[in-house]
Formats: sequence, structure tokens, C-alpha cells
Amino acid sequence: MAARLLIEYDGTDFGGWARQPGRRTVQETLEEALATVLRAPVTLTVAGRTDAGVHARGQVASHAGEPIAVARLNALLPHDVAVLASHAAPEGFDARRDASSRTYRYRVVSRTARSPLDRRASLHWRRPLERQALHDCAGAAAGTHDFTAFTPTDTYHERFTRQVLRSEWREDGDVLEYWIEADTFMRSMVRTLVGTMLWVGSGRMEREAFERLLDGRPRVEAADTAPAHGLCLEAVGYD
Repeated sequence: MAARLLIEYDGTDFGGWARQPGRRTVQETLEEALATVLRAPVTLTVAGRTDAGVHARGQVASHAGEPIAVARLNALLPHDVAVLASHAAPEGFDARRDASSRTYRYRVVSRTARSPLDRRASLHWRRPLERQALHDCAGAAAGTHDFTAFTPTDTYHERFTRQVLRSEWREDGDVLEYWIEADTFMRSMVRTLVGTMLWVGSGRMEREAFERLLDGRPRVEAADTAPAHGLCLEAVGYD
């Protein structure tokens, strides 16, 4: 039997999802709590290995064994991570391998004054933005492209083509949110897309240059990677 967990966390004080020596991570925090409840070691497989500072509202992880009582587990967890649900899954279910898509959201507060209430979960962008340029870039990113320009040059990835199922900016006054759904993502891909789109919206890069980046151009031609704290893993899809 396998169990499927739905997890939410504030990534601010975590060194990312994956276990790392000397760093506080989401994986280690959850596995230790699970081991206490189940009285046996637990190894989690996760749908999206979020980086340090990245949040999650709809992270999914799996482990061998039966579902657990969520209230009992959450009583052992710190305030910045919680398991929202634990359900039985088919034998052999793997949260990463069986996922068909992931959806991320990047939040930007676009105004002169910063937002103290949003500081842990959004990027403060002071420069004026041409919003139509952001929409145009998002539309261009949809579809199947070579995203080499949007992941570090020292990446472990061997395949750089990804299928983007949805790519759009949503506006609510001063708040802009970039939503993207794809089959899989590469390291820093969403944040580099956002950083580059913001360059286009600020007039630092032409839209045509952004579109050329989608043809496998080198990383050096794209913009800086946007900070981690604006990014949140919203959902994981399964067929």
C-alpha cells in the first residue's frame, strides 16, 4: 500500500525541499514527524523539489504504507508546514513519476511603496511595467520550447524541451501573478522566465529577443533569476 500527502508550507525559513546536511528542509521535517507517528523510518518521494525560499500550497508527496491521521501528524510539525490530507494510493504510486503536470504561481507587487504584509510571498517591483508586454511574453512561452536559456548552465538536466500547457499573467490592481502549468520544470525555470519578462515589461529587453530565447539560446542571454520568495507551487496534476 502507498499513501499520498497534500502539503502546504511557507518556504521562507527552509533550505528547500530536499534533505541537505546542516540545513533545515521540508523533507527532513516531515520525515521525522512521520517516523514518530508511524514508529518506523519513512522516505518521501515528492512531485516538485522546491528550492530554498519557495512556498507550496499544493505539494504532493508519497510514501510506502497506510495513510496517517493528519491531526496527529500536524501536532508534531512546526507552524510553517502542514499536511492538509493523507489518502490511500494505488500500490507503487510515485508522486514524482506519476505526475502529469505542475502549476506554479509567481506574485509581484508593482508599485512604488513596498508591501510589508506581502514581503515574504511576493516580489516588490518599483519600476513601471508595460503590462501588455508581459501578456505577450506569457503567450509566447505557451507550447513546446527549448528552455535552455531559463536554467543555470551547470544544470543536471539532459533534456531542455518542456511542454507549457498554460502561461498567463493575472492582474488585480497593483498585484500581478504569473501562472504557469507544464509537464515538468527545470531548476529555476519559472523564476528566470519571470525575471526576463519583467525586463521586457520594463523596457530593458525587446519582446522579439524574449521570443528568440525560447529556441534554446544560452543562459547568458536571459535576465536575472527572480527571487525565490515570490514563487509558490500551487498544484500537481495526475491523469
